[in-house]
Amino acid sequence: MTPADSPSDYQLLLPDGWFRIDLDPERREGAVDALVERQFRGIDDAPIIKQQVRDELRGRALEAYRNGGIELYMSLQSAGALTVPASLLVTLVPQESLGSGVPVDDLAGFLAERGGPDGYQVTVEDLPAGSSVRTRARTVPAADDPSGGALPVTSVDYHVPVPGSEAYLLLSFSTPLDPIADAMADLFDAVALSLKWSA
Repeated sequence: MTPADSPSDYQLLLPDGWFRIDLDPERREGAVDALVERQFRGIDDAPIIKQQVRDELRGRALEAYRNGGIELYMSLQSAGALTVPASLLVTLVPQESLGSGVPVDDLAGFLAERGGPDGYQVTVEDLPAGSSVRTRARTVPAADDPSGGALPVTSVDYHVPVPGSEAYLLLSFSTPLDPIADAMADLFDAVALSLKWSA
């Protein structure tokens, strides 16, 4: 496939109840504001918390954009009165970050050798969008973690080569729902399987 045959876009199917934040600077703040307004609809007595959530989301979205992020999805799915916390960050990883033309098997070998937390898994998976590298990790935050996170986080990443280029599309899923981490990983796998390239 030549660079002229490279896809110009991609499509993902996410379950109902996921909110998309376009990380493009011209649309990012509007998307964050829409998410915050949706989550605080009917709650008028929490302006400080609302602003803290807005600031945190803006900061997270800006950081994701600076790291090559294209879009960020946040789960708003409910289980009873609780929102199911999960996210998906889609990032374009340029060839300069990987080296020239890194094959999937070589990337898998590198990631396996680099290692990760206990139980870190690296596999090569065949998706309809092409061969990819899948990693899964469970990270337990340190007691003095500056982010304030106290719950273990399960992450599933898919590194998918972009046809006709040397770049990779990185799908980074995460959730702090340890008791149902396997079910959430299955959901993340289903979303990755839905990836399609478009002209």
